[in-house]
Amino acid sequence: MLTNLPTLQILPLDKLILHEDHDIQRTLPLVAKLRAQGILRNPPIVMPLDDGSGRHMVLDGANRVTSLKKMEFPHIVTQVMRPNDSHVKLQTWNHVVWGMNYKTLTAEIRKIKELTVVKVDTRKSLDAPKYKPVQVRLPDGTLLILQETPSPLPQHIETLHKIVDVYKTRASLDRTSQTLVDSFRNIYPNLTALVVFPSFKIKTVLKLAGQNIVLPTGITRFTASPRALHLNYPLHELSSGKPIEYKEAYLQQWIQDRVKNKGIRHYAEATFLFDE
Repeated sequence: MLTNLPTLQILPLDKLILHEDHDIQRTLPLVAKLRAQGILRNPPIVMPLDDGSGRHMVLDGANRVTSLKKMEFPHIVTQVMRPNDSHVKLQTWNHVVWGMNYKTLTAEIRKIKELTVVKVDTRKSLDAPKYKPVQVRLPDGTLLILQETPSPLPQHIETLHKIVDVYKTRASLDRTSQTLVDSFRNIYPNLTALVVFPSFKIKTVLKLAGQNIVLPTGITRFTASPRALHLNYPLHELSSGKPIEYKEAYLQQWIQDRVKNKGIRHYAEATFLFDE
């Protein structure tokens, strides 16, 4: 008998908030896919805000949430994680940028008035600034440190947006956890730079989201264990006008039926899925 199943819950879509910028262009293809398949394959991961508002921040699944909002769904099935859950981790994505001249990139960054661009001799130590600075690693091995004028946290986030805005519509980017540029030179012939971002704490991101302050796109990576995948929940149960209490009871019965029919499998080992 399976125990300790992930916590799945029906939530109002208007109570879900994003913590990062979202690219609406990524939503449109998913809307078409959802309509064609009629199922929600993987539930978004969310975490409640501790402010009594009933709002939840989306950790993973912004495209799914945004797509169902665009389709005017009232509710969505989610996997809920608690803020103090030790199985929720927050890591940082860095950006591999290509297709833009690196001299143009650095010239545009230098125009950001809140920044001082420092070419670093990596053999020497640096005084720690108030916020860990963004690093720009160029293909020729040059390391640039983007030191900020001391400022409150919201202004720091705005400066991060200005940095990402320099290239997000003028170049292509991939997310990576790597912090050294060397391995990308052979993969991206027109490599521009590797942009390395500072890390954040979960409680900080929750606080910012509660204030409607979002981070730049693609710099946070939340992981949760265990993870509910391939739920394949019927969309017609979410789109109906039935009250949320009915939908929640239906979901829990649907889960129990899956358990009884051995329709749920727990993978204790690290798993690679090849059908995504």
